[in-house]
This record gives sequence, structure tokens and C-alpha cells, in this order.
Amino acid sequence: MSDIRSFSSLHSDLFPPADVAATIPVIEPVFDPARAAALQAKLDAQARPPGSLGRLEALSVQIGQILQTESPQLQDAAVLLCAGDHGLVAQGVSAWPSTVTTLMMQTILDGEATVSVLARQHGLKVLVVDCGVVQPLPERPGLLLRRLGAGTADATRQPAMTPAQCLQAIRNGRALVQALPGNAILLGEMGIGNTSPASLLLARLADLPIDQVVGPGAGLDAEGRQRKTRALAAALVRNAAATEPLAALAALGGFEIATLVGAVLQAALENRVIVVDGFITSSAVLVAARLQPAVLERCVFSHVSAEPGHRLMLDALGGDPLLQFGMRLGEGSAATLVWPLLESACRTLNDIAPLATVLARGEAQP
Repeated sequence: MSDIRSFSSLHSDLFPPADVAATIPVIEPVFDPARAAALQAKLDAQARPPGSLGRLEALSVQIGQILQTESPQLQDAAVLLCAGDHGLVAQGVSAWPSTVTTLMMQTILDGEATVSVLARQHGLKVLVVDCGVVQPLPERPGLLLRRLGAGTADATRQPAMTPAQCLQAIRNGRALVQALPGNAILLGEMGIGNTSPASLLLARLADLPIDQVVGPGAGLDAEGRQRKTRALAAALVRNAAATEPLAALAALGGFEIATLVGAVLQAALENRVIVVDGFITSSAVLVAARLQPAVLERCVFSHVSAEPGHRLMLDALGGDPLLQFGMRLGEGSAATLVWPLLESACRTLNDIAPLATVLARGEAQP
């Protein structure tokens, strides 16, 4: 609660303390040493050399800790894919126009995008949320409208969103998770230019130089990357007073990122397994963790992206990614790709025979 109290006392003129307290839940730690020891003892007793499954064992223990059971089972997981557009695109920070956000949303809903293909392979539902794109799609199955505007404002000229929009986005994200069944969510996003707000949030909340965290995004060349760096540096100067987590999110973030912040907080509150995708979804986790550090206990980091800022983001979060495949797509693609590893972590914990049982069978044979 210390971050919320300090934020409220310093910025009550922008974010009334009562609104902050009503929006940001208190997340208690879930890790329990006794349960961790019991889970590890169950693994060590299996009919195989102790530690022979490597990181899969650590993943088994983490999932058991999150779900608070020695026999975890993952149920009704879904990809929560939040979409939004960004006023910063006007500064040339992306190789693509904002209209591509809507085209990709359509492709995802049609089942033809990368995340759609991977999710279908693994039996995962994809829920697309319009948090505020420039060109909205009509309602259809698989699409939810939680719009806060037609894209954020240009952060080089003014804060990206108002405090009211920021808090409403967080509330939207919490409500979305509350309405989902199951005990796990996979985070996804779509938004042309959204590596820019992710870079801004990393630079501000981890106190890193902006030129260290800016990458090519969806295909900028060297000149474009320099232009992007200049624009983001201007946004940081324009919003220099936005140093606390919520203030930074409102001034520098995006509608989809703020909605994902709410989703992370609610999923952590409900002790769901949170599978984090790449750079943009990690920026939502960064904000959520600055507000409530215990959310990190519930997070499984799927991969480290080829986007240069993602490794720095993971370092700031203390995250240990499962894969290093050089991916930089987003959408929730890496989160869906690692999903079978989480399922395997549960199955190996629950289904491998104890060594004592195997030896007893041998003794029982004539």
C-alpha cells in the first residue's frame, strides 16, 4: 500500500485518494514456504532423478503456489487481447498508420492472425477488447467494446489520457477478468505505435535513458528509430511531473495498456495464473507491480522479445522468461506458444508415479 499512499498524497488533485483506493485492490502475497516445500517434495519423490526436469519443476511449484494446491489444474484459460491506438503515431514513431490496428483486429477475429492460429492449436479462446481504436469495428462475437476514446492524445503535446480515463480503463480491465471463467489468463495486445508508450513507461518507472529502451517496433529503419527517440524524449519532458505509477500511466501510456493493468490486478487478486506476452504487456505488469508488488508472484513471463527494451523491462521486473526465440510480434503470440509448457508443468506434477510406488511394484513381483 505504500505506493498508493504516497501517490495519493502527492497527486490528490489529479487522482482523488478515494478513487484510487476504490480502483486499485490490495494484493497480498500468495507464496507460502510450507506449500513450496510440499510441492518440491512431491516432485523429488517421483520416479526420476531429482531436479531432472529443470525449470519445468520451478514452473510446477509456481503454478501450485498461485493456485494454492499441491495438485494444480489449469481451467478455462483465455487470451485477453486489448487493443488501442495512440496519438504519438502523428510524430512518426511507427512504420504503419493507426488504421492497421483495426485491420489486425479484424484478422484476429476472423481467426487468421498469428495469435488466432496458435490459440486454436492449443484450445484457447481469444477475447478482443476495443479499448479505444481510431476506427472501431461493429460488435460481433469475440469482440467487446470498452472504448475510452478514438485513441489517446499525443503525449508530446499533452497527457495521453485524463485521470478519469486512466482509472476507468483500470476498472474496465478488472471487470473483464471478473467476468471470465477459469484460473488463468494470457495477456495480449494490439495497437500500432504501442511500443512507444511501453518505452516511455519503462524509461520513467525504471529511471532509464530513453535512447536505451527505444527499438524499431514494427519495422522502423535507423532514421525512423532516431525520430521515434526524439519524439519520446519530448513526451518525457512534456510530462516530467508524472513520476508516480498512475500519473505515468495516464500521461505516457495507452488505453489498452491501462486496461491490461486492471486485468493484471484483478487476476492477481483472484489468484489466477497470469501469462505475460512481450514488451507491451510487460509494461502493464510493470505499472501494476509498482502499485502492488505481489502481482509478480502470479506472473509467468513467456519470452524475452527482440525489442531491445524488453530485456530491460524484465530486469526491472525480476522476470525470468521461459523462451528466447527472437520473437517481437506481440498479440499474445508468445504467451500462447508457451501455454503447453504450463500444462505440462501441471501434468508432470500430478501424474508421474512416485519412486516408492515403482519400487514396491518390483518387490511385489515373484
